[in-house]
Amino acid sequence: MESVPRMPMIWLDLKEAGEFAFNAAVKKSAVSVPRDFEGCSTLRKYLGQLHFLQSRIPMGNGQDAAVPVTWTEIFSGKAVTHEDIKYEQACVLYNLGALHSMLGAMDKRVSEECAAGAFTYLRDHFPHSYSVDMSHQILSLNINLMLGQAQECLLEKSMLDNRKSFLVARISAQVVDYYKEACRALENSETASLLGKIQKDWKKLVQMKIYYFAAVAHLHMGKQAEEQQKFGERVIYFQSALDKLNEAIKLAKGQPETVQEALRFTMDVIGGKYNSAKKDNDFIYHEAVPALDTLQSVKGAPLVKALPVNPTDPAVTGPDIFAKLVPMAAHEASSLYSEEKAKLLRDVMAKIEAKNEVLDQFMDSMQLDPETVDNLDMYNHIPPVLMEKCAALSVRPDTVRNLVQSMQVLSGVFTDVEASLKEIRDLLEEDEAQEQKLQELLGRVPPAPGSPPGLAEVSKECSKYLELHEKASFTNTELHRAMNLHLGNLRLLSGPLEQVRAALPSPTLSEDDKQVLQNLKRILAKVQEMRDQRMSLEQQLREMIQKDDITTSLVTTDRSEMKKLFEEQLKKYDQLKVYLDQNLAAQENVLKALTDANVKYAAVRKALAEVEHKWNTTVQTLVASYEAYEDLMKKSQEGKDFYTDLEGKAAKLLERARAACQASEAHRQQLLESPEGPGGPPEPPAAPPASSSSSLELLASLTPEAFSLDASLKGKQRMNKQNFLQAQPGEGLRGPRPSDDPLSMLDPLWTLNKA
Repeated sequence: MESVPRMPMIWLDLKEAGEFAFNAAVKKSAVSVPRDFEGCSTLRKYLGQLHFLQSRIPMGNGQDAAVPVTWTEIFSGKAVTHEDIKYEQACVLYNLGALHSMLGAMDKRVSEECAAGAFTYLRDHFPHSYSVDMSHQILSLNINLMLGQAQECLLEKSMLDNRKSFLVARISAQVVDYYKEACRALENSETASLLGKIQKDWKKLVQMKIYYFAAVAHLHMGKQAEEQQKFGERVIYFQSALDKLNEAIKLAKGQPETVQEALRFTMDVIGGKYNSAKKDNDFIYHEAVPALDTLQSVKGAPLVKALPVNPTDPAVTGPDIFAKLVPMAAHEASSLYSEEKAKLLRDVMAKIEAKNEVLDQFMDSMQLDPETVDNLDMYNHIPPVLMEKCAALSVRPDTVRNLVQSMQVLSGVFTDVEASLKEIRDLLEEDEAQEQKLQELLGRVPPAPGSPPGLAEVSKECSKYLELHEKASFTNTELHRAMNLHLGNLRLLSGPLEQVRAALPSPTLSEDDKQVLQNLKRILAKVQEMRDQRMSLEQQLREMIQKDDITTSLVTTDRSEMKKLFEEQLKKYDQLKVYLDQNLAAQENVLKALTDANVKYAAVRKALAEVEHKWNTTVQTLVASYEAYEDLMKKSQEGKDFYTDLEGKAAKLLERARAACQASEAHRQQLLESPEGPGGPPEPPAAPPASSSSSLELLASLTPEAFSLDASLKGKQRMNKQNFLQAQPGEGLRGPRPSDDPLSMLDPLWTLNKA
């Protein structure tokens, strides 16, 4: 049967257009359409533009801008005029269905479902009183004819593809059902009167097809029985197919040659099948042949449908040439839709913000930073800041040596200054001691007339330099301490990088610790993934809402359909809402898993925190040592400059001190060598009374070696014969007084005889 000739199909004529005040070029292209799919596209575009125009300008029946619209009625050929733009749309829809019926009747046979869709939309959305060819009965007839012919095309393809016999039988049975519906419409007296002379031709063809495709259905049911080895059923199905085919042949008188050829071909197939099945059953299988009405009837399988028509589909209508004409009602409806979108967004954002707040509070309490929870890799590398310091020291290999030398030079200058100041101080102390001894021998001695106050100035300057030196000594000590503190770090930074890396602390983790850490990282990654997905979905929702503009659809929608349109348009957000709900619902499980992982991580976290603190401290110490180097060198140079200047001043002061001490010593010698001493001889101390008889004994027993001053008199010289007879500073030997007794007036301390 796959090679059976095709049966002819019914197709409809196009209506002819008359007067309509619309764009002449657009109107002409829509009326004089080519008989191909390009013509269908042109009609769809014209239909869409009419819909856009109707939604903006009141051109309906009885409205202010209504204009006459004229089209020719198909069956009578009369011109029908209505002042309603919807009449123009209805006629264009009729022509769209008729053109698809023409294309379906051609060899390609792919367009009947589109024709059925056009007639269905015309029947369901437009008045039936415009003209006879667009009445409810005629449109229902056309729909069933187009669906039957579409199912017939599917049957042809199924037989060519060698589909299963039972499926082919069901498809063929559905063709019969569609044609029966069409035949009932054709037998209606009212429909017959509307159709006129073509009613008989259509009825004969449809009735013939009913019997023909019933025969095809039973033929394939017989093949199904043969496959199941039900040879009795096979005989009755083939016999029934033969009977129905004979009825089709009777009704095919006067039909075109293609119909006769198809019937002859089918007769050869069915007749051969029946004769073979009957002969086999009579001589071989001997199965009882059941009555046809005892077998289950073949139920049709409707595998075609009327394809819906959307007059405002931008894919077929093209750009809206009236886009700039937006009625106020459309703006108001758009505002209402915007409020619906905003309400949807508020509801979704309230859920997201509540979950985000819980998540943020939880993460803050856990104090887990996904970026630093696993910082083990940083211990394998020298930090960049430390690498920078090592690189800087590598180009200055004499850094440590220069610092040590600088501090050694500073120490040398410091020692020299200290020695000079100590010498000055010793000179001053010695001079002071000599001066005190002189005063003890001679009493208070006035300064020599015209002598400069050199020692006082030297002593004053020395005190000032000693004070400066003491303060600088503290600074010098601190500088040496700082140098000793940083010297080891500077040597480390100047050495190989392996030593620097080895000097930095690093953690030691067991396999269990590493497993705990990896598990925590995995869960934290899930938390971040959940956050990112939530933000992405939120952003997608906002962008969709922002770009969602249905003003064009609102313009072409009746006010009564607005609520329904809103509901349909808002459904586009359902998928995103489902994804967001799943994301929000997963948060509780993720946080529970994170809590369990954090409990196990506590001990590892403490150990890592301690190592990280040591590591940071070590790095900061090394960096501080590098940064302190320049400061140490600067302070060392300042110290050298200070002590160099102080050394020069101390040297000059030492010279002055020596000169002043020499002058002071010379002055004391002069006083001691003077016969009168300064200001005349001093009065001798009163001698204790002594008798003349004991004076000689006293003189005989008194020797200078046996005399010494009281040991409690600090700084006093021991008196002997030599220094007793020698003139002391500030005193001279007493001159003789002839009137005195040589022995009675003897002063054992200052003289041995009287002249």
